[in-house]
Amino acid sequence: MRNAVRASEHYSPIYFLAALGAGGLVVTFFMWLLFWVPHPGRPVPVFEDIAAALATGDWPIKLAIISAWSGIAIFALMKAWLLYWNFSEYARFRRTAAFAALRESNNETQLLAIPLTLAMAINVGFILGLVFVPGLWSIVEYLFPVALAAFLVVGAWALQLLGDFWGRVLTNGGFDCTKNNSFAQLLPAFALAMVGVGLAAPAAMSGTAWVAGLSYLASLLFITMAVLIGTVKLILGVRAMMENGADVESAPSLWIVVPIITVISIALMRQGHGMHTHFGSQAGPAEMFEMLAQFFVVQLAFALFGWVVLRRQRYFSRFVGGREFSPGSYALVCPGVALVVMSQFFINKGLVGIGLIEKFGVAYWSLTAAALVLQAATIWLVFVLNAKHFSRNPEAQAAPAE
Repeated sequence: MRNAVRASEHYSPIYFLAALGAGGLVVTFFMWLLFWVPHPGRPVPVFEDIAAALATGDWPIKLAIISAWSGIAIFALMKAWLLYWNFSEYARFRRTAAFAALRESNNETQLLAIPLTLAMAINVGFILGLVFVPGLWSIVEYLFPVALAAFLVVGAWALQLLGDFWGRVLTNGGFDCTKNNSFAQLLPAFALAMVGVGLAAPAAMSGTAWVAGLSYLASLLFITMAVLIGTVKLILGVRAMMENGADVESAPSLWIVVPIITVISIALMRQGHGMHTHFGSQAGPAEMFEMLAQFFVVQLAFALFGWVVLRRQRYFSRFVGGREFSPGSYALVCPGVALVVMSQFFINKGLVGIGLIEKFGVAYWSLTAAALVLQAATIWLVFVLNAKHFSRNPEAQAAPAE
C-alpha cells in the first residue's frame, strides 16, 4: 500500500470508499463481541466485559475475542492509512481541471463519499474506545454530546455538498439523465443514512433522557432525508438503466441499496431502544423480528438484481480479477459488509429474539457460519482490491474514461 502510484494516477473521490470498507470490516468484527460476549447492564460490551470473558471463558470464546480484537485493530489501522492517503490525494485533486469538471457533472455527488467515510470513522473510533480503553463506560455520558456534535458537523458538511449539487442542477440544469444509468446517485442517501445511524447511537445507549431525545430527533431528520432522496434517485436510476443499460464502471452501485438498508435498520433499532427505555414505547421481539425480516428480504432482492447485471457484464472477471481498472470497484465491499452485519442482527435480534432458534445451538451456528463465510469473502475482496489499486503493477489497465 506504500506504492499507491496507480491509484494516484486515476484518483477519484470514490476512493474514499476504500477507507469506508475497511471501517465496515471493523464493525463486522465488533459484531462477534456484541453478540457472543456477555455484557449485563450495558447495551454494548466494553473492555471490562471482554477481559472478563477472555479470563473465564472456554477456548472458543477466547479464540473469538482474540480474533475480533485483531480484526478490529488491523482494519482500523487500514482505515486510518486510507483516510490519510485519500485526503492527501484529494488536496491535490482539488487543484486540477478534473475537479472543476466533476463539480459541473453528475459525478459531483461523488464528493458525498467524504462525509460518508468520516461518519464511519467516528463510529470506528467509538468501537476502538469501547473494546480497548478500560473505564471508558464511566465517562460515556460526557462523550455522547461530543459524538452528537461531531456527527452534526459531518452531517452539515454533507448537506452543504448536497445543496451545492441540487442548487446547481435545479437552477441551471445540466444533469445528464442518459449518464444516470446506475445507482451512483444514491451515494448522498448513503452518506445521510450513515450520519443518521451515528446520531442514533446515544438514543440506544445514553441514560440521560434529553440526550436520548435529541439523538432520536437528529437521527430521524437525517434518516428521513436519506429515504426521500434515495427513493427519488432509485426511480430515476432504474428508468435510465431501462433506456440505456447499466453503466459498466458504476455497476457495483446497483448493490448500494443493501448497505443503505442495513444502516437504516440499525438506526431504527437504536431509535426504538431509546424510545422504549426513556419514553415508554412497548415494541417487543416480534416487532423487531418483523422489521429485520422485511428489510433483510429487500436486501436479498436487490442483491440478486445487482448480481444479474454484474454477471452479464463480467464485472468481477474484468475489474476485480482482470486487467481493467476502476475506483468504483471498492463499492463492492460495502454490500458484503452490510449483509454480514444485517445477518448477525437478524440471527441474534430476530430469530433468537422470538425463540425460533436457540442461541449457540446447531441452527444458530449453521446460520452464523454463512455470515462468517461472507465476512471472509469480503476481507479477501478488500485485499485483492488493495493489491490491484495500491501497487506498481504495470499490467493492469485503466478502464477507458467516458
